[in-house]
Amino acid sequence: MVDFSTIEYLKNGNQKQILAYEILTRNNVLDDIAEFEPILVGTIPINIDIENSDLDIICYWKNKTDFKTKIQSIFGNEKEFKIRETQIGDQETVIANFRIDPFEIEIFGQNIPTKNQNGYKHMIIENQILASKDENFQLEIIKLKQKGYKTEPAFGLLLGLKNDPYLELLHYKIDSNK
Repeated sequence: MVDFSTIEYLKNGNQKQILAYEILTRNNVLDDIAEFEPILVGTIPINIDIENSDLDIICYWKNKTDFKTKIQSIFGNEKEFKIRETQIGDQETVIANFRIDPFEIEIFGQNIPTKNQNGYKHMIIENQILASKDENFQLEIIKLKQKGYKTEPAFGLLLGLKNDPYLELLHYKIDSNK
């Protein structure tokens, strides 16, 4: 099983994963925010990305103001930088977006340890599902994403989930008989 807590696995991945590793490493993106326990999540780590997929980095902050200040000071001069606060579920969330060519990077911070955040949990479950299916399943997910589906709804459609795929995926059990 891949250790997603570091980005070392990207070095041996596809071209986009290798490029992501080089960009993140060369620009010290994860090292500069190491105190917030960053983890790269989303579609690029599990190889279901499409052309315009971004690099999603989740973080754990204990003090929202300190987190915002640090993110602003480190990345505020990057292209297209913006930062905002929002509520996701009942969680205060800070989201920063910027570009380090060729990638848009999103830093997503909550006062929840990163391995307990839904973005991480979804990626782990989606990776397990992909490993349990054939390559056609992966290609169908990518096709749906190219048509505009978000990742979790694409999985939900192909898995036949009836309700909110963001919630249902968190409880999805892989049938080992298939």
